[in-house]
Parts: sequence; C-alpha cells; structure tokens
Amino acid sequence: MKREGEQIHGIHGQEDFDPSAPPPFRIGDIRAAIPKHCLIKNPWRSMSYVFRDVLVIFTLVGAVLYFDNWYIWPFYWVAQGTMFWALFVLGHDCGHGSFSDNGTLNTIVGHILHSSILVPYHGWRISHKTHHQNHGHVEKDESWVPLPEKIYRSLEIKTRILRFTLPFPLLAYPLYLWYRSPGKEGSHFNPYSDLFSPKERKLVMISTACWVLVTFLLGYLCFLISPIQMLKLYGVPHLIFVAWLDGVTYLHHHGYEQKLPWYRAEEWNYLRGGLTTVDRDYGLFNNIHHDIGTHVIHHLFPQIPHYHLVEATEAAKAVLGRYYREPKKSGPIPFHLLKILLTSLGEDHFVSDTGDIVYYQTDEALYNFFKTKSA
Repeated sequence: MKREGEQIHGIHGQEDFDPSAPPPFRIGDIRAAIPKHCLIKNPWRSMSYVFRDVLVIFTLVGAVLYFDNWYIWPFYWVAQGTMFWALFVLGHDCGHGSFSDNGTLNTIVGHILHSSILVPYHGWRISHKTHHQNHGHVEKDESWVPLPEKIYRSLEIKTRILRFTLPFPLLAYPLYLWYRSPGKEGSHFNPYSDLFSPKERKLVMISTACWVLVTFLLGYLCFLISPIQMLKLYGVPHLIFVAWLDGVTYLHHHGYEQKLPWYRAEEWNYLRGGLTTVDRDYGLFNNIHHDIGTHVIHHLFPQIPHYHLVEATEAAKAVLGRYYREPKKSGPIPFHLLKILLTSLGEDHFVSDTGDIVYYQTDEALYNFFKTKSA
C-alpha cells in the first residue's frame, strides 16, 4: 500500500485514526442498519415536491413582477436561483431512480426539470452515474476529480489562478457540460462523446434536442419580453443556481477538517470511495434543496429517496463510527461553509502522479500568491 502526500489528522482529537484505512465493516452491514422503509420510493410524495417547487417558482415570478422595485430584485435572484437548484436536485433523483420505480415517469419528469434549467438530462445523468460508480478514484471519477501533478503543472499560470479563485469555481458547471475537466475529453451534448456507449447515443440526442428547444424558447421570450427582463427573471437566477451546484458538489468532496484520501488501482473499492464524501449542514436550506447535503449515504445507496436520507444516515452512524464525519452546525445560514470553501481552494490543488492512496497537496507558489493578494 503506497501513499503519497499523506496528511493524517485526527477526528475529534483521535490522532491515531487513519481515514484511508480499510473500514472494519462491509457495505452490507450499513444497509442492514438502515430501516427497510427508507428504500421505498413513493412517486406521489416525490411529485408533491415537484409541485411545491414549481408553485414557489411561479409565485416568486408573480411577486417580483407585481412589486417591481429595485430593492426586491436581489432577493428574487437569490430565492429563485435557490429554487432552480432545488429543481435540479429533484431531476437528479429522477436520474438515480430514487424518484420512483417507474422509469418512464423518472425520464419525463427528469427531462422537464433539467431542461428547464438548461441541463441535458441523459447526458448529465450518465456522467453522474459514472461519478457514483467510481467515487474517490483519481483516474475514473467524474465530478471535481483531483488533477494529477503532471496535468496540473502543464496548465498555464493564469488557468491555475482562475481555477482556484472565486467566483470562477462556482461558475464552472456550464463549461464542464461542454468540455469536462482538464485531462478528460468529451461533451455532455455530443452523443458520440467517449462519455457514452453506443446504446446511450439515442438517449443523449433526445436530451440535447430538449436542451436546444428550451434554449430557443428562452430566446423567443427575450424577443417577446426583452433581453433585459429575461436576464433579470431567468439569467441571474440561473447563475445563482450554477453557483449553488458548483459550491455544494465541491464541498461534498473537499475541505473537511482533515484531508481525505483518493485512491488508485487495487486500493480503491466502492465502499472506501464512498466514504471520501462529506455530509454538510445547510441550515434552513436543507429542506429547500431536499437534503442533498446528507451525502455519504446518498453516495453509497443512491436509490434511497431524498426524504429518507436523514433517517437512513442516523441509523447508519452506529456502523460508520469514525468514518462518518458529523457536519458542523452553525445556525440557519451556513456561513461557515464559505470559510471551508476558501480554505480548500487555497490548499487543495493537485495529487501526486504516483501512489495508490493520495491526498491533496498545495502549490506553494499559488498559496503564497493568494496569501499576498488577501494581505
């Protein structure tokens, strides 16, 4: 077992705990601890969340158009962008099959929800499935994958700075859909991308066509209403949604109080990879975005509906023990997460090209650049 760039820190003062060590339990032990009803999907309950979110979205549009005061719009942008993010999470559940056991219902609802916020449903669903199947694997993971040092050093200085400087990391998702991450090739819109197998191409074509249709519809509304009004009603909230998506997914895989391992070769397995994810507490937003911050159990058992994740996590804690990292709670607004995000962006830059268990390492030149800039 070879490790590079290893940094072991204790959990709650337990300095001898090694988060990369093979856990003393199996995934079957975790599943056995979770109540059986947590695995049951209720399509009516799932649809009720769709109706709730859509109702809130149209209510916000009606309210902002009715009052139409300059000081109302910023509140609308944040609220509506958050609701777009909530829609994304429900579409994400459709992609996992945790929305219902009816594949047709999942596909229809998923297309409507994701296309409405300019996400190609099948294209993203398939790449996200790859992420879950390979979570924590340096070469094979798909979401916020660490850059091996050789690829990182090949990037231009300005690219490195942009990659780790806000707000760019919180606006990267549209670029990821088109180009993926450095070192990987393919587009979520191209059915012939190496992201997809030949049998998946027709599905990707359908989702891309839906995306194009919605794009044309938004263009028509710009002509019908005015580009500025559409920017205010849809464009700015969409940027807020993208920031939510990038920020939340980044925090699921980075920047806890201890460094978390990434694996290669035989050191990786599904359970160890899933245990590299992190739960987060988003305060009053937990219910709004359907408890997506309850992420460890979701990664290990993506078929569990979002409305059972909290209960399933509580039940699994006794098995997970020190391998579960309790999310820090700090009131209704999770300001503490911004500090974690900034700390991680300043320190978590690349992993070693060698070693089967690796940890994020810091580019000292980039770290000092940020430190000088903030001084």
